[in-house]
Amino acid sequence: MGFQHGLSGLSTTSTSLDVIGNNIANANTAGFKLSNAQFTDVYANALGGGSSINQVGIGSKVADIAQQFSQGNISSTSNPLDIAVNGAGFFRMNNGGEVTYSRNGQFHVDNNGFIVNSDNLNLTGYQTDAKGAIISTEPSSLQLSTADISPSATTTFSAGINLDSRTAVPAVIPAFDATDPTTYANSTSASIFDSLGNSHVFTMFYQKTGSGTWDTFATVDGATTAAGVPVGVTLGGGASQALTFDTNGLLTAPAAPIVASIDLAAIATNLGTVNDATTPLDFTLDLSTATQFGANFGVNSLSQDGFASGRLAGFSVADDGTVSGSFTNGESRTLGQVVLASFANPQGLIPLGGSQWAQSADSGEPLVGAPRTGPLGLLQSSSIEESNVDLTTELVNMITAQRNYQANAKTIETQDAILQTLVNL
Repeated sequence: MGFQHGLSGLSTTSTSLDVIGNNIANANTAGFKLSNAQFTDVYANALGGGSSINQVGIGSKVADIAQQFSQGNISSTSNPLDIAVNGAGFFRMNNGGEVTYSRNGQFHVDNNGFIVNSDNLNLTGYQTDAKGAIISTEPSSLQLSTADISPSATTTFSAGINLDSRTAVPAVIPAFDATDPTTYANSTSASIFDSLGNSHVFTMFYQKTGSGTWDTFATVDGATTAAGVPVGVTLGGGASQALTFDTNGLLTAPAAPIVASIDLAAIATNLGTVNDATTPLDFTLDLSTATQFGANFGVNSLSQDGFASGRLAGFSVADDGTVSGSFTNGESRTLGQVVLASFANPQGLIPLGGSQWAQSADSGEPLVGAPRTGPLGLLQSSSIEESNVDLTTELVNMITAQRNYQANAKTIETQDAILQTLVNL
């Protein structure tokens, strides 16, 4: 049986060399997982189904080509849609309705806004509603909307200021004139937005009227009468809003935010412009953090919640798979969430090539969810997972397999020499 032993050894070793060669060939393939050829010995069965304790084996055979799903090294890239899985889990891909799984996270956006890999397979995940909230239902192909983000009118405005308590009170309080700096002590400006996303300059002026009392006036886009009286702006229902501070410099009145009402039509008429936005523009003006300390006038904070329309300018992917879009108006929106799938037995997955695997009965059903939940790992944006092939190890394995191949060939050569001796008797 020496020939059979040698032939089986040559066959299994040849398979081992093929597996090693495939590992080496894919050492630079992102998301590739190496395989090992596993062998078992072979014994002949007797006619009765049993075997003798003194029986000599008849060689070896390939028992399995086992995939090794250990973590590969993670390297950085400049593409925000290059995504690496750090931990357990596979990307869930849609190939025309057929679901496959991959560890290769090299993605880009196609001309329809879908996130796809180099073979145009769609990455799947959770979609979002109109407000950007994630809908955690059945995953579907992630399509990123490239439509302009709708504008939002200002509804709240907060100003944190300090008015200098050392400011002198004029002997005669002058009539406020927005164009005459001698009629007020300080001013500050910020942008507000109407329903069409048009930006307007909202300027507040502060005039000291007594001990711990100030009057606040405002203009929008500098619209005033010839006498410098603001046009189209009311604060708290009047032309101005009084501020009162206690002896500790803290605001006592108004005790609550007030309503600022902007007559955009009157302002447009004053400036000779056109504005089709909703008018009046009403928003809550919060001055509750204003102070009157013995320090120079200062603006500590200015904030408002309106914004203009914006176009998508870039993407980012968080470690929980949330895909966020950055828009030209400074806003950001959640556009979707990448999902991962895990298996009870990933070695049971069927390799399809192209860094894809398919589910099988041996792998079990996939557990699909958001990254960082359950057994699923986290994601790293602008990164790829490299192949988990260790070239040094594989080259050593190749040398060992080569020697095994030579040894098996030697057994055939030896058996041939023995038979030649017998023939020559």
